[in-house]
Amino acid sequence: MPPLASPADEANRILAAAEAKHVILRLLGGMSFYFQCPSAKHRILQRNYVDIDLIGRSKQSKEIRQLFVELGYVGRDRFNAMQGDRRLIFNDIDNHRRVDIFLDTFQMCHTFNFKDRLEIESRTLPLADMLATKLQVVEINEKDMKDILSLLLDHDVGEKDTAVNGAYLAKLCGDDWGVYKTFTTNLDRAIAAVPQLDFSPSEKETLLGRLQRLKRMIEESRKSLRWRMRATVGEKVQWYLLPEADKEVVDSRVGVSKPGQAN
Repeated sequence: MPPLASPADEANRILAAAEAKHVILRLLGGMSFYFQCPSAKHRILQRNYVDIDLIGRSKQSKEIRQLFVELGYVGRDRFNAMQGDRRLIFNDIDNHRRVDIFLDTFQMCHTFNFKDRLEIESRTLPLADMLATKLQVVEINEKDMKDILSLLLDHDVGEKDTAVNGAYLAKLCGDDWGVYKTFTTNLDRAIAAVPQLDFSPSEKETLLGRLQRLKRMIEESRKSLRWRMRATVGEKVQWYLLPEADKEVVDSRVGVSKPGQAN
């Protein structure tokens, strides 16, 4: 069967085929929020879903390539040959869709190793990791903000992976000043945006409470020696990447994501 026109149906088809072959693949990017957040269909938070982003294990790179050939995709041969130990890209020609597969590590504006986090949820990254992939975007845009708000409207902030694991996110920030800087900047942006949006009073209260709780957990977390040393330099030195080199290799059509973003 060729790739399906609906991104959601196609994501389900990919995950089912991977599971049948004992290949570990989990959704991240926009489709992960679509599946985990009923509020992604909220009148304010609705957005278009185009491409599919996944993460798997680098040791299964060969199996992943074979899987996508069988599913009717065309691989980016040059990119996959050069980057295939950490990232793979496949095109669905008929539906003008790209499938981007990170292997072990998610690297955009900041880098996160999700290798040990892939089997906590059955279809997506854990909620906290999903949120991390959005909070790490330096040039954050409307769709990223919608994903952040839909996640926190539907899921509470706690200290375990049954909720948005704020303790885990706080540790990521406490280990790396750059991650802390980008995360807290985007949390402040979200906190400022909520009162301006057409949410109900109870929805605004929920969102602001969870955003502020997460920021407080991050601010109060123990900071590493490396964090403290980097904090003395602050914004004088750039603390993030903007992987512009991806553009020519990755872009398959007009209108794809900016560098530093997963859909």
